[in-house]
Amino acid sequence: MTIDPQYQLADVDSRLFGSFIEHLGRAVYGGIYDPGHPSADELGFRRDVLALVRDLQVPIVRYPGGNFVSGYRWEDGVGPIESRPAQLDLAWRSLEPNRIGLNEFVEWSKRAGAEVMMAVNLGTRGIEEAKQMVEYCNHPGGSYWSDLRRSHGHVDAHRIKVWCLGNEMDGPWQIGHKTADEYGRTAVEAAKLMKWVDPTIELVACGSSNSQMPTFPEWERIVLEHTYDHVEYISMHSYYGNRHNDLPSYLAQSLDMDHFIRSVIAACDYVKAKKRSRKTMSISFDEWNVWFHSNDADKQVEPWQVGPPLLEDVYTFEDALVVGCLLITLLRHADRVKIACLAQLVNVIAPIMTENGGASWKQTIYYPFLHASRYGRGTVMHTALQSPKYDCKEFTDVPYVESVAVWNQEAGELTIFAVNRDQHEHALFECNVRGFAGASVIEHTVLAHPDLKVVNTKEHPEEVAPTQLQGAAVDAGVLSVQLPKLSWNVIRLRV
Repeated sequence: MTIDPQYQLADVDSRLFGSFIEHLGRAVYGGIYDPGHPSADELGFRRDVLALVRDLQVPIVRYPGGNFVSGYRWEDGVGPIESRPAQLDLAWRSLEPNRIGLNEFVEWSKRAGAEVMMAVNLGTRGIEEAKQMVEYCNHPGGSYWSDLRRSHGHVDAHRIKVWCLGNEMDGPWQIGHKTADEYGRTAVEAAKLMKWVDPTIELVACGSSNSQMPTFPEWERIVLEHTYDHVEYISMHSYYGNRHNDLPSYLAQSLDMDHFIRSVIAACDYVKAKKRSRKTMSISFDEWNVWFHSNDADKQVEPWQVGPPLLEDVYTFEDALVVGCLLITLLRHADRVKIACLAQLVNVIAPIMTENGGASWKQTIYYPFLHASRYGRGTVMHTALQSPKYDCKEFTDVPYVESVAVWNQEAGELTIFAVNRDQHEHALFECNVRGFAGASVIEHTVLAHPDLKVVNTKEHPEEVAPTQLQGAAVDAGVLSVQLPKLSWNVIRLRV
């Protein structure tokens, strides 16, 4: 690979390392909120979970859904807790007690060091309720909804910057499912009202739920023709799995993500051209992860519980490699992908797991996300990467080595993220860094394990954990480093 300081792609928006908390399963009740837990603070938030989230340096968290939001009455979750009604959550067949609502989540996010990315219900509700929610959250006072917030003990406005105009409205599973035209018309009118209340907010229009939807990418074209002048982002969602235990295809799933992103960019730029617009649409990839382990178990869960164990994927080492490849792909599209949310954050397809009233621990996928969030801030570089390739059942020309480089000029560091997909051989990775005079290796961090199916558990929370390797060196402007077979690598250089 060659990296030259003159060839820069884009600055990384820190929100690329966002995440997601939905009122789903044990994400809220038993996850971030567990008032009986020994570590619970005065509001019932688990301090051990907050510490793990802060370590990830998550800058923004999407809330409260997800499918949940399309049937949610946000007013049920504000005001005195004892007077809040319990409601049936039809999206996940659970009981929502509304002990945690909008104001509590804003407070949790402050303690986690994150902004809130709020979603409005455009399923069972409409533009008036969306307007009221912005007024409640962001207007300083003097109106009905802003004064209601103040009466609830929140004198200062929440100043929530980013708002999602509904969730996955193209999906027949969605409460209030709409056609592209129906959604586009609702979304643009909601956008207008919301920005009339607060012109400083940024809005995310719903894109396709995944690239396999029969309406993709026509959905993007129609929705953006309605909303292009009124929103800043179009959303993307995608999940990946290894249901057929086909490792070569599984490790190549980031090629699908790359193709999906390029297709959405093409749809955005088509509408830009059609409208003769000078504005370039950005992408909010606000749901992405591995999700497949828990699908069968979820069918056995009794409905109408508070905080049932839903979507509790237990991640393997090979899942961590895939998440690493997906993070590299997102970084390589930092010129257009400005927000991304690992879905989700705690217990529900999450890097953090908890036991109700008990322990918390890091899943295998915690580590590549941690490394990318910590060291992926700066400028993504254009790189020329040459790697041997392989073909598999689902893809052709899959590079054995997937890599991206991020230059943090302020910190004086150049970080290279790399995954070696080869099942049998180490890879000698050579990187031309002559443009960075005096470059030297700070450290080479590796996530590797001989058992692809190994997991971290409460009893063995560090079974999969990063280690430091020696041997990486820069000689005559060329970095040489061995990438172990089937490994996630972070090589940090002082430049």
